[in-house]
Amino acid sequence: MTMMSFRVSSDDAASVTRWAKALGVDRSWLLRDALRLHLVRLAGERDIDAWVALPRTEDERTLETIADWGPAEAWSDWADAAG
Repeated sequence: MTMMSFRVSSDDAASVTRWAKALGVDRSWLLRDALRLHLVRLAGERDIDAWVALPRTEDERTLETIADWGPAEAWSDWADAAG
């Protein structure tokens, strides 16, 4: 694990301390988790941009017509099966 250090405002530091105490976790864990979640979100946004920029191939689109078929069976008549 690598040590990182950065400055935050006093208000943000107090919020981190309050949230860590309320959640019963260390401040370090809370900050690591927040950073990890933010990095995952950023990676997801980059994936979206790449997906939009690169259209799907014909092979990838083969299942589109199947998606329009709807459910394979009608399960609505099972609504009263429980009693």
